[in-house]
Amino acid sequence: MTASCQSTAQQEGGFKDLTVGEFEAKMAEEGVVVLDVRTPGETAEGMIEGAKEIDFRAEDFQAQLEQLDKDATYVVYCRSGGRSASACSMMQEMGFKDVYNLVGGYQRWSAEH
Repeated sequence: MTASCQSTAQQEGGFKDLTVGEFEAKMAEEGVVVLDVRTPGETAEGMIEGAKEIDFRAEDFQAQLEQLDKDATYVVYCRSGGRSASACSMMQEMGFKDVYNLVGGYQRWSAEH
């Protein structure tokens, strides 16, 4: 029971993980920014149309995030979901209010498209 309470608390105070279907629905909402945090080599192999690229491994990653509108809604993905979850946590610590992570990342997205 404690684990479910912690999970609920984390989702209320943190970012939310989304399935591919939920991610697509959120993307379709007006004003939502799709953020790809993979490396340029990874994005060259394909990406979600309309995504803004900011390499999580870039030295100035946090500085690039600082340039974004903290009041906008962001759906974030990477290759498999790890870096995007870290990016979402970082964004929330920086004051971003509405951040979502694609569980399974681009790999899951590609498998379902």
